[in-house]
Amino acid sequence: MSKLRQIPKRLFLGAPVRSERLGHAVLPKRVALPVFASDALSSVAYAPQEIFIVLSLAGVSFYHYSAWIAGAVVLMMTTVVASYRQNVHAYPSGGGDYEVATTNLGVNAGIVVASALIVDYVLTVAVSIAAGVDNLGSAIPFVVDHKVSVSLLLVLVLTMMNLRGIREAGMAFAIPTYAFMVGVIVLVGVGLFRAVVLRQDLRAPTAHYSVVPTQTHLAGFALVFLILRAFSSGCAALTGVEAISNGVPAFKPPKSKNAATTLTLMGSIAVTMFAGLVALGLMTHVRIAESPATDLLIDGKPAGPTYTQDPIIAQVAAAVFGKDSAPFIYLAAVTALILILAANTAFNGFPVLASILSRDELAPRQLHRRGDRLAFSNGIAVLAILAGFLIYVFNADVTKLIQLYIIGVFVSFTLSQTGMVRHWTRLLRTETDPKARRAMFRSRIINATGLTLSALVLVIVLITKFTHGAYLVCIAMPILFALMRSIKRHYTKVKAELQPPPDAMTLPSNIHGVVLVSKLHTPTLKALAFARATRPSTLTALTVNNRPEATAALLEEWAVRGVPIPLTVLDSPYRDLTGPVLEYIRDIRKSSPRDVVCVFVPEYVVGRWWEQILHNQSAFRLKARLLYEPGVMVTNVPWQLRSARRDAPPAPAAVDTAPGKVGG
Repeated sequence: MSKLRQIPKRLFLGAPVRSERLGHAVLPKRVALPVFASDALSSVAYAPQEIFIVLSLAGVSFYHYSAWIAGAVVLMMTTVVASYRQNVHAYPSGGGDYEVATTNLGVNAGIVVASALIVDYVLTVAVSIAAGVDNLGSAIPFVVDHKVSVSLLLVLVLTMMNLRGIREAGMAFAIPTYAFMVGVIVLVGVGLFRAVVLRQDLRAPTAHYSVVPTQTHLAGFALVFLILRAFSSGCAALTGVEAISNGVPAFKPPKSKNAATTLTLMGSIAVTMFAGLVALGLMTHVRIAESPATDLLIDGKPAGPTYTQDPIIAQVAAAVFGKDSAPFIYLAAVTALILILAANTAFNGFPVLASILSRDELAPRQLHRRGDRLAFSNGIAVLAILAGFLIYVFNADVTKLIQLYIIGVFVSFTLSQTGMVRHWTRLLRTETDPKARRAMFRSRIINATGLTLSALVLVIVLITKFTHGAYLVCIAMPILFALMRSIKRHYTKVKAELQPPPDAMTLPSNIHGVVLVSKLHTPTLKALAFARATRPSTLTALTVNNRPEATAALLEEWAVRGVPIPLTVLDSPYRDLTGPVLEYIRDIRKSSPRDVVCVFVPEYVVGRWWEQILHNQSAFRLKARLLYEPGVMVTNVPWQLRSARRDAPPAPAAVDTAPGKVGG
């Protein structure tokens, strides 16, 4: 029966992996890049679009600011990548931003970073899945009609793949990620060659559309605010950069070097794709709006509710390769796929972070354990549940979910870089080697630059996105902070309470044995025999009289069999089983507080799940109450029913029921 129950688990997750093969689960750079960078790379599919959407609020004439905004985002991304290269070398244990902040700024700063990262990871899954489903919906109408169900199904699929182990998940996601990178780089290369070298006039399908500005005559602070809002939206391209610093232990040795190299590759590729798409969006005269049904004009008329706005990457691909061409279809397919698979970055980062938080007693201890496949199974399951909850609550709406995005990641960026500046400052106080000091000075300058820019972007994001939904993150993070502090306090109190006093080995004065009896059958006789074998100071059998006729029959049979243990009958006028037993045991404890009461509970062991519903309910409730009674020990005396026995005989074994043969 046990083997049959294992079949579905092994079918989906595979055979268990021995602990000594943990080293075989690490990743080479070629696999680590798609595993940890898919989120950052996939963001180029929607980050450029977010810039154009915000600028559209003021009209097409404001699109020329997109080049400057893209340049600022590229500068920010380059600085962050350079800063995190210092992180992975200084802190290769996998704690990432959390470890840097905790070590250099204190426990509270570390918990703030952990709260921010948890929010970011959960939103990464929700936003990526929802965006991917949106792209699928443009080609498959069924997906549009069942967005939430399809999104939740995809979360489940990703969860199952990651439960099989990080290496298998990485291999499964490597090909689609590389296919997306190649597709976008070829698109950018071909598009820029045709537009710049061949001077061809490339036009997106929406090039002849008009955009109705909803904010006109912007100047001064209003103009600056709009540009800053567009910049903060474009900074979505930076999400996922921190994942590599949190996943250094998953790399092959030398871990820090390989992680830093992968980080550089990811940054270079992401910058190229992001800048290229923004440039091609301008060259192909892309038109895009926040509310296309009303704000886009086709031949002077609103596009209408039936109009489907293609994402910027699809419009650029149509301009470069032609609508419905093979390269266009290829890009549409791999873009939808990479957006879905981008959630895998969080599935690799969150469980590692949760494990570290569990180690530091800031999260439940179950999150520190690896599953059958050497993956942090509990962390993966928790992430899937939280992301699925967000998808359900926000109806898989990318526009709503993305407003909650990037705040968490820039909180962690800012505190992490603050910690790194303090880290290098502390080391410089004791380092005397000139070469090492120069390297530390250089690293501190890089991290200080990252700190300045990250803090600036964080302020911009908070100001420009707060009223658009970001306030929810500002509520969620303090709640997570308080929750982790509470867990830490609990574990600290438990540890102090469990610390043995000097007289911890003091023996009890007496042990009073109590055997619970409902009927005089084989399990009861076994419990009575076992209780006698333990030789307590006193021993009594205990039954509750809630059915007088059954109690009379029990007393009669007890006398006939000559059971050498006194039977105590407790009255229960209200037919309650638990109350009289607890009162009886408390009376023993009151008369002798230094004595211990050991309650023996006969219990059936069943082999089928539905049989559990039919047995042991009274015993379960009573045991649950007894656990809270001081000075009371509970001993289960199991009796395996035939359904639970692997070597069950064809007929029940005979039981010697002669009087006096109870044991001892």
